[in-house]
Amino acid sequence: MRRPIIVGFLSLFLMACQALAAERGALFKVSGQDKTLYLYGTIHAGKPDYYPLEPRIGKALAGASTLALEVDLAGDPAAMQAAFAQHGLFPAGSPAYAGLAAERRQRLEAALKQQGVDPAAVGQLKPWALVMMLAVLDLAKLGYDPALGVDLHLAGLARGKARISELESVQYQTALMDRIPIETQWALLEETLEHMASGRQLREARELFAAYEQADRKALDSIAQRVESDDSVSGKFLREVMLVERNGPMADKVAKLLARENNAVVAVGLMHLLGKEGVPELLRKRGLQVERIY
Repeated sequence: MRRPIIVGFLSLFLMACQALAAERGALFKVSGQDKTLYLYGTIHAGKPDYYPLEPRIGKALAGASTLALEVDLAGDPAAMQAAFAQHGLFPAGSPAYAGLAAERRQRLEAALKQQGVDPAAVGQLKPWALVMMLAVLDLAKLGYDPALGVDLHLAGLARGKARISELESVQYQTALMDRIPIETQWALLEETLEHMASGRQLREARELFAAYEQADRKALDSIAQRVESDDSVSGKFLREVMLVERNGPMADKVAKLLARENNAVVAVGLMHLLGKEGVPELLRKRGLQVERIY
C-alpha cells in the first residue's frame, strides 16, 4: 500500500512543478487555410532553471511533426566549422589587425585587454566574429550559458520525434555578417568595446533576459522601440542586418510551412518577433491571423 501512495505523491509533485513552469519569451498562434502553427520567441543562452518550459510549449512540440529553427546548431558541426572558417577568419597572409593604423590598433588592443581578452589569441577573427564572441563573454558574466539556450533545448526534445528544419543556415548567417564592409566591422568592434567599458552592453543584455524571463510585454515593447530608434553603429547593425534583412525571408518560410502542414512549431530568437518589422507583423501583412498568447 505504501508504494502506490509514494508513486501518487511523486506524480502530483511533478505535475505541480510543470504547472508552475513560468511563461518566458513570447508565444504566438498563427492561423490560415484551416491550419495552425505556434511561433515561439527564444533566447540563445540560458540557465538550468529555464527548464522545463511551460506546458503549452511542451504540448505544442509533442503534437508537432516539424520544429523549425533559425538553424539547428547541433545538426552539422562540420558545416558550422567550415562556414566560420570561411567567413569569420581573416585568410592566411591577410594583415588583419596589423593593417590598422598604429594608434587605432593600440586602442583596440588596450580595450580588449580591459575585457580580459588577449589580442594575440583573437588576431585571426574578423571584427564581426569578435563582436559575437564578446557578447557571449558578457552573457557569461550574467550567468547565462549558450549550451543552455532555448533553441538547443527544443531541438533536443524534438530530435528523433519530429522533423527539424532550418529557416536559415549557418553558411547564410556567417556570409551575411562577412558582407558588412570591413571599415564598418572595425567601427562596430570599437563601439562594442566602448559599450562594454561603460556597462551599456551588459545593462541592455540584462534588460533583454529579464524581459524574456518574465514574458514582460511592456518591457519587450520598450526594447523594440529602442532598437527602432538607435542610430549608433551597433544599433543599425542589429536593426538592419540582424533583424530587418532576415525577418522578411523568415516570414515567407513560416507562411509556406503553415500552408504545407498543420501544428508545426517555429522557434526563433525573441528579437525577431518584436516591433513593426517583426515576423508576427509581417505574417499579418501576408493575410494570416496572428494571436499573441503571451
